[in-house]
Amino acid sequence: MTILVVGGAGYIGSHTAHVLRRNGFDVLIYDNLSTGHLKLVKGFEVIQGEIADIGRLARAVYRADAVMHFAACAHVGESVADPRKYFRNNVESGLTLLNTCVSCGIKKFVFSSSCAVYGNSEQQPISEAAPRLPVNPYGVSKLFFEHALESYDNAYGLRYASLRYFNAAGADGSGELGELHTPETHLIPIALEAALGLRDSVPVFRDDYPTPDGTSIRDYVHVSDLAEAHVLALRYLLASGDSLAVNLGTGHGHSVQEVLRAVESVTDSEIPLRWEPRRAGDPAALVADPSRAEQVLGWTAQRSLEEIVTSAWKWAQKQQGSRQLRVSEFAA
Repeated sequence: MTILVVGGAGYIGSHTAHVLRRNGFDVLIYDNLSTGHLKLVKGFEVIQGEIADIGRLARAVYRADAVMHFAACAHVGESVADPRKYFRNNVESGLTLLNTCVSCGIKKFVFSSSCAVYGNSEQQPISEAAPRLPVNPYGVSKLFFEHALESYDNAYGLRYASLRYFNAAGADGSGELGELHTPETHLIPIALEAALGLRDSVPVFRDDYPTPDGTSIRDYVHVSDLAEAHVLALRYLLASGDSLAVNLGTGHGHSVQEVLRAVESVTDSEIPLRWEPRRAGDPAALVADPSRAEQVLGWTAQRSLEEIVTSAWKWAQKQQGSRQLRVSEFAA
């Protein structure tokens, strides 16, 4: 069975591609490589193309039995500054993908959604019953696509799983896969760059939140746990399960200060901080209620914050070693 992984050369998509292959699926990757990296999917067949390119996309979709969709712009701040980019890519091009799937007879679709669809939820932990009230264009674009999936299910029988991630983090245990974002905006890799001497400091957006240590709290879930959830969601759909939306998180939050202490412990380094003003719309806490994913998919997050940081540190050290090798080769 062939699974088309759209955006499969990116962070979560590449991890999922590897887990799919380990579970016996044939994997075809479609990616424009604007933020994806071929080295993350070495050994896979990769079709380079835009999802807005209907002809190229259709030829790929025709070869698939099911589709996983990871291709999206995904920076909240950027979405506020440039909403046109987000609605063009996440909504317009996303609809092109959905329409192509319907035209090609695809009936199973797994979507990389986000807890951003909930906005600043007053409910903590957040269940799937919480109102979906996004507060930025990124979250709006994800919610739009969820609504489109609901409509396409009703009209065309396209069964889907919308997987609402909380804070994806960590790297594959092999050390061969990890985060490669430019610019990097996620706390853990930023802190690891500081531990490696690649940054002078780590920005922390105030310590006056109504939390035990004053810094914001997030639910960090290991990327390998997320990848495994995608395979379980696919198997659920292939077994004739109804369409569903589930949260993917640990159910436990960690503050910025707790994460930084974990980084300092794993790296045996002191992380210098730089205090910054609060970001607009930044909630004090975002923690998942993942009980539905456990009940329906049999999924629970298995890896701890320490395992997240340790795996990410292994990846960061390897990347730093590769950079130094390239510099020495150039100097020679």
